[in-house]
Amino acid sequence: MNSLHVHAAAAVVPRATRALCSSSTLLFFNHTPNFLSTLNHFNIGLPNNIRHHNCSCFYRFNRSVAAELRSPDLVALEYAELNLKEKVSEVGHVRIRQHVNPLSASLTIPVEVPNWNEVYGDSMLPLMVDIGSGSGRFLIWLARRFPESKNYLGLEIRDKLVKRAQFWVKELALNNVYFMFANALVSFEQLVSSYPGPLMLVSILCPDPHFKKRHHKRRVVQKPLVDSILKNLHPGGWVFLQSDVLEVALDMRNQFESHSDALEHITEIDPSVLCDNEGWLLSNPMGIRTEREIHVEFEGAKLYRRMYQKRI
Repeated sequence: MNSLHVHAAAAVVPRATRALCSSSTLLFFNHTPNFLSTLNHFNIGLPNNIRHHNCSCFYRFNRSVAAELRSPDLVALEYAELNLKEKVSEVGHVRIRQHVNPLSASLTIPVEVPNWNEVYGDSMLPLMVDIGSGSGRFLIWLARRFPESKNYLGLEIRDKLVKRAQFWVKELALNNVYFMFANALVSFEQLVSSYPGPLMLVSILCPDPHFKKRHHKRRVVQKPLVDSILKNLHPGGWVFLQSDVLEVALDMRNQFESHSDALEHITEIDPSVLCDNEGWLLSNPMGIRTEREIHVEFEGAKLYRRMYQKRI
């Protein structure tokens, strides 16, 4: 097999449970009944022609092609349907700075709350907030796939990423997703408390680990933010956490599970959801991987995921 064969189903079925084995020629993407059940629990809808099928789809590569693939190539494949321009002349060169200090003076000023009626086509729709939205591809994919079920808000502290993401939103003519240059530690409360509709989902996916102990205060999951999320999250709403750094994942888990009176883990609600012995979800329940997630799985590393629901 000298060429890359992409089965047609891969273009329409959201990517869910994945196994990547470097010694194999097969990248396998599986859409299982348990996963579909989980999506229903999270109120994340799928098109009817997909929801009721147990679908499997896969990319098959020969070994030489697989050896030449890099994680950016897999990102391009995962998000190919969006057809996004990597280089945007209106924004200029986008250099992704991996580590930004959220405590710097320029990031400690609260942002101005936008007019939500101007930002979204329907500002009463349930809201999902992605804290640390990065390039924005993850939220844009969700917004395009589910245009009438939710609004999506991405908060990011790297300004050029926000500008490029907003350019993509306009290019795709989406009115249910918006990105803001904002420090969630400073601005989350005033933003979500002013939103007219219910806050139904907050995601914090692979946040900056700030490894050095003296820099732990820079981590985004701090008590004030956790308190604000729980205060504003609508009963029945969800919190999705993910990290490829066990120490960071444990820190996030411990902070949220200290509020067990307000939150319960998905395994308490649906025992059929697949987890390991430590309670980490085995797959991403959102239907699409983040760019960091693609890279981590490409490297063969583990991701640690937790999902909580606010008690009703």
